[in-house]
Amino acid sequence: MSVSSVFREAGQALRFNRQRSVLTTMSLAWGVACFVILYSYGDGFHLALRLAFQQVGQDLVLMFGGQTSTQAGGERAGRRVRLERADVDAIRETVPMAAAISPEMMMGGMTVVRGYRTETMMVRAVTPPYGRARNQTMGSGRWLQPEDELQKQRVAVLGAKAAEKLFGEIPPEDEEISIDGLRFTVAGVLKTKTQVANYNTPDNDCVFIPFETASLYRDLKYPDDIVWMPANPVFREVTVRQVRETLARLHNFSPNDERAVRIFVFNESMRLVDTMGIALKLLLTFIGTLTLAIGGVGLANIMLVSVTERTREIGVLKSIGATRRSVLAQFLLEAMAIVTVGGVLGVAAGWGVTVLMGTLPLLGPLFHDTSGTGDVHLKISTFAVLTSTLMLETVGLIAGLLPAIKAARLDPIEALRYE
Repeated sequence: MSVSSVFREAGQALRFNRQRSVLTTMSLAWGVACFVILYSYGDGFHLALRLAFQQVGQDLVLMFGGQTSTQAGGERAGRRVRLERADVDAIRETVPMAAAISPEMMMGGMTVVRGYRTETMMVRAVTPPYGRARNQTMGSGRWLQPEDELQKQRVAVLGAKAAEKLFGEIPPEDEEISIDGLRFTVAGVLKTKTQVANYNTPDNDCVFIPFETASLYRDLKYPDDIVWMPANPVFREVTVRQVRETLARLHNFSPNDERAVRIFVFNESMRLVDTMGIALKLLLTFIGTLTLAIGGVGLANIMLVSVTERTREIGVLKSIGATRRSVLAQFLLEAMAIVTVGGVLGVAAGWGVTVLMGTLPLLGPLFHDTSGTGDVHLKISTFAVLTSTLMLETVGLIAGLLPAIKAARLDPIEALRYE
């Protein structure tokens, strides 16, 4: 048989068994659509989780004082090490790769009053670079400026939830609040943060004031912590080591003593987030693969039934000169045609569903965030399309190969006698 004859016979067979071919194609299309949609959800979930984790800071490094665990420079082990305000300037001068560095004083339980509303809130005293290190995005107004720091201005930036508690629906900018009896002017309000990583009170519930202004409340020599970020993530480990060496020289402890100053690199915890996202995608991929496999089993059964029903036809083809190869090619072609059409329809259906659904709620309702930052955004993945196509073609090849081999091996005389 010629190549054109093989294609013609395969087409006629599919048209003759039209209902069966359509149902098999639709079952495979359903499997592909499920795979694409599930993988799309896994991708969106992973991205939403990463963005929510990064709300604490794009590449945040956090430092607290600690206690020495080894002897160094004539000092005993077990000595307390307290970070100082002067350490910030020393790090800025000696470690140029440490960017957006700021001391932080966390003053919890302060009474914040606006009109008749009184709230107990966390007040954080910080410098302007803190906004960059902590990934602070303004919803309205402005962030703290260097002039506020130099002139010890009584200005405050409110977290989104703190602003809602104090002002409700009233715009807070340029309004006055009282913090433990001292008046402050609201400079701006932060955009709502879908923040899943914290080291104290979430930013949404906090009030931020200039660090030097906090001297009205307490001594600033010993900040609670120091935050910064590497200028380039590639040199993160080197920068952390240089910062520790600088602090070791200033406070007379061993640079290898990690307990003397506790340094938390939040980006290292991102591995846990990635692991969770990858685990979910693997689970959804496994479920999608099972769906495709079930469709493949159905295709194999249909092709085996087709071989049985067309035994006499195969005998006739072989008696007029059809070779084993041509019979094998015909049945394989039928299976691959069903698989290909099913794959195209499945990808189209998956794309249509993801476009119609757009986003699915995840963290948005929890944080009362309507911006969609914390939601799962469904988007067709090229990897999912290519993977599902490859898997489907493999399933089709395997499902069609066994029946095709069975048909090719039929004895023409026995086939003609088949009732």
